[in-house]
Amino acid sequence: MTTPAPTVGGRVIGLAHYASRAVLEQVLDPHGLTFLRFVTLRLTALADGPVETDRLVGEVVDAVKIDAADAHGAVAELIGAGLVTPREPSGVLVTDAGRELHARASAETAAVSARIYDGIPAQDRAVAGRVLALVTERANAELAASRR
Repeated sequence: MTTPAPTVGGRVIGLAHYASRAVLEQVLDPHGLTFLRFVTLRLTALADGPVETDRLVGEVVDAVKIDAADAHGAVAELIGAGLVTPREPSGVLVTDAGRELHARASAETAAVSARIYDGIPAQDRAVAGRVLALVTERANAELAASRR
């Protein structure tokens, strides 16, 4: 007798998230990066130039659902580590060291992700992607409504 696959719901999504995040944190730890620093570095590294600090903080808050103070702290930590540098009047710019670290950590993450997703049919991944995008949209709407 086989056990039926679980129906997607908060617990299944949460378990997948926490397992994936734990793997990511294992990859990031040897680089001295936390999850929050990596998210912040990624947004800065992928920009075409300096990023307005308030916009960057807003993107981090929106992506990770944290307080702005924590996102500002991550920016300050990246500046302190020499991975981003302040740019006048109120922005930051990724440094060469930050760009290199982002590329290295991203490549390692991509290799792990490839192993995790290996063998999952593209059609299943597309369905899961649509469901998770809808769940994210609805959860964001709930958060927005609760803050009014």
